[in-house]
Amino acid sequence: MTAGTPSTPRRHDLANGVTLLCDPVAGFETLALSVVAGRGARWEDQARSGWSHLLEHMVFKGAGGRSARNIVEVIEADGGQLNAATGHERTSFQVRALAGGLPLALAVVADLVQRPTLDGEDLAREKQVVGQEIAEAADTPDDQVFEQAQAAAFAGQALGRPILGSTASLEPAEPGALEAWRAMLYAPDRLVVSVAGAVDEDAFLRLAEASFGVAPRVPHPAAPPAEFIGGHARERRKLEQAHLVFLLPAPSVSDPAYWSFRLFAEALGGGMSSRLFQEARERLGLAYAIDAYSEAYSDVGVLGIYAGCAAADAGRLAEVAAAQIRALIADGDPAELARAKAQLKGSLFMSRESLLARAEQAAAQVLSLGDVQRPSALAAAIDAVGVEDIRGVGARIVASGRCTASVLGPRPAMDAPARFETTLFA
Repeated sequence: MTAGTPSTPRRHDLANGVTLLCDPVAGFETLALSVVAGRGARWEDQARSGWSHLLEHMVFKGAGGRSARNIVEVIEADGGQLNAATGHERTSFQVRALAGGLPLALAVVADLVQRPTLDGEDLAREKQVVGQEIAEAADTPDDQVFEQAQAAAFAGQALGRPILGSTASLEPAEPGALEAWRAMLYAPDRLVVSVAGAVDEDAFLRLAEASFGVAPRVPHPAAPPAEFIGGHARERRKLEQAHLVFLLPAPSVSDPAYWSFRLFAEALGGGMSSRLFQEARERLGLAYAIDAYSEAYSDVGVLGIYAGCAAADAGRLAEVAAAQIRALIADGDPAELARAKAQLKGSLFMSRESLLARAEQAAAQVLSLGDVQRPSALAAAIDAVGVEDIRGVGARIVASGRCTASVLGPRPAMDAPARFETTLFA
C-alpha cells in the first residue's frame, strides 16, 4: 500500500471489550497512537462538573511508577510527542512517535489510563492550575460566547456545562473519588486503541493486548439523553467587537440525515463561497469573520453560526444570518450543493493525510457508529445527498421552533438575539 492510499484499519476486539484498530501506511517513518475512551464530560453530574478534564490533567502527574517529568522525558527522548484532550463524549490520549516507538508509546499511555498515581498534593496544585485555565477562558470573549450559547442550548444538562467545570465543582475532588471516576471513564467497554503509520500489525496486537487486555470488563450505563432547550444569553462587555453565536437543534451523528445536515452547514457557511461569507462579509461588509459549523453528538446535533462584528452591526448581522438559513431552505441549488460536497470530501480526505487524524477518526467512528467506515462508503453517502435532502433537513431544523442566540460585547449588540429569532421564525 502506498502513502495516502485509502484503506480501512483492521479491527480486533479483546475479551474485556477493548477495541484495537491497526492502520499500517507504507512510506512513513512515523506512527500515531490514539487511545480513546468513549466517555467524557457528558457523564458528569453537576457536583462532578469538570472532573473528567481534571483527571486528564492528573494522570500526567505520575503513572506506572513514572514521575510527571519522566512521563514526558521518556517520550521526547525517543523522538515522540504526547498530548491529551477531553470532550463531552470522548477523552483521548495521543502519541506521535518515530517508527519503532510503539512499545514505549503503548506502555506510557496504558499507565496513564490504567495506573495513575493520583497524589493528594499534586491534586491540590492541579486544581489551582485548572482554576487559572477557567479564568483564562472567561477572559477570552470568543471562547466565552460559545460557553454561554452551549449553556443556554442545553440548560440544566451536562452538555450545557463547561468541560473545565468550575472552581466550586472541582474543590470536593479527592484522590479516592477521582480514582473511582477514572475506573468508570476509561473502562475497557468503551476504550479504543488505534494506531496508524509505520506499524507492524502482529507486533501491535501482541503489545496492545499485553497493555490493555488485563483490565476486567465493567460495563457502565450510557449518559442521560440530551435535549436542545434553546434560549438567549447576553453579556455586556467593553470590547472592540461584538461576538455572536447562533445555535439550532440538528440531527445526531447516527441520524440518517447526518450527511444532509453536514452539507447544509457547509453550503450555509463552510467556506469563502458559502452564503454567509458572500452575503454578510463580501456584499454587506458586516463582519470580518463569519462561518457555520456542525456539531453532532450521539443523540443530538447542533447547527452553529459564529460571527465577530462591530456592535452597531450585530442586530443587522443576526437578521442576515437567519435570512440566509431560510433562503437556503427555499432555493438551495445543485451548483452550491456540488461545491459543498467537494469541500466536505476534501476536508475528510485531506485529514487522512495526517496519521494522527487517521487514528483519531477511526476510533471516533467505532465509538459513535459501531465500526470503522470505508472512505469509499463515506464518499458514496455524501454523493447520495440531493438538493431536496438539504432543503428538507434545513426545514426540519427550523421547524423545531427553538434556537439559541448568544452575544457578548457592547450595549448596541444586545438586540441581536431577538432579531435573529424574529427573522428565523417569521
